[in-house]
Parts: sequence; C-alpha cells; structure tokens
Amino acid sequence: MKENYTSTEEQEEKEQMEQEVAAEEADAEDTSVEQEDAEEPAEETELEKAQREAAEWQDKALRVQADLDNVRRRAKEDKERDAKYRSQSVIESLLPVLDNFERALNAATDQEEDGSLLQGVNMVYSQFFEALQQEGLEVIPTERETFDPHQHQAVMQVEEEGFESNQIVEELQKGYKLKDKIIRPAMVKVNA
Repeated sequence: MKENYTSTEEQEEKEQMEQEVAAEEADAEDTSVEQEDAEEPAEETELEKAQREAAEWQDKALRVQADLDNVRRRAKEDKERDAKYRSQSVIESLLPVLDNFERALNAATDQEEDGSLLQGVNMVYSQFFEALQQEGLEVIPTERETFDPHQHQAVMQVEEEGFESNQIVEELQKGYKLKDKIIRPAMVKVNA
C-alpha cells in the first residue's frame, strides 16, 4: 500500500503541479495579452510622436519657405529701388552746377539785354535741365504754395500782406525731387 500511497501522493503532487503550470500559463497568457495591450498604446504613442514630429518639420519647412520668399521679395524691391534712384548721386552733385547756371542767366539778363552769349548759355542750361528731367528730376513748386516741411525748408519767417499764414512768400533756393523722393528741399521765406 505504501506504493499506492506514494503514487496517490505523487499523483496529487503531479495534479497540483499541472494546476500550477496551467495557472502559470494562464498568467503568462494574461501577462502576454496585457503586454500586447500595453504595447499598443506605446505604439500609438510612437505613432503620435512621429506625426507630431512630422508636423513640426512641416511647420519649420513652411517657415523657411516664407523666410526665403521674404528675402527674395526684399532683394527684388531693393534692386528696383536701386534702379529707380541709380542716378541720384550724380544728379545731387550736378545741382550746384544747375544753380550756378541759373545765377549766371539772372546776372546776364540784368546786364545784357540782347546778347548771343546769353542765348548760348540759356540753350546749354535748357539742354542740361532737360537731360536731368529725363532722369526723373522735378522742381518742387513753391510760388504761393502752402509751406510743407517735407518739401520746403523755411529759413525766414516774415509778415507780408497779401499772403496767408504759412504761405510761401519767396523761394531762396530751388528744391528738387527725383521721381518721388526729395533730394533737396526748397529753401523758402514763409509768411507768419
């Protein structure tokens, strides 16, 4: 009987071991299912992370593209502005020559009424001024105009009858603009 007892005992131990193994396998399956479930959110997190990174890179690429477009636009505007005012420095250096021509013509007119020299100087002045006008030079109007600090420089203030307050009484030096840019304001006398 001792053998039966041992085999029954062994059998019970065997059954208990089988139950433990089955329980462990069930636990392992549950753990494996839990791990798979846990891995799915991890995979989703990785997917979300990848999508977020892709969106960030796309945003950066769009910003770089916008910056590049702005640089190109500014370069184009600078180039157009440079072309528009390319002759500004030359014209500015020629303005004193133009002023001297006008002074010479005014002095010659006062002294000589009918002279060929006066006509010659007048013709040269006209040609010179026309060449500057073709480059975009314009005289700033002053006669009986209202004083504009953007175009005029007031060097004197007087009280004259027949003029409104802040109206230009006399032009002391011509002012010029190149296309739409003031290159020299007109020096004027303004009524108080």
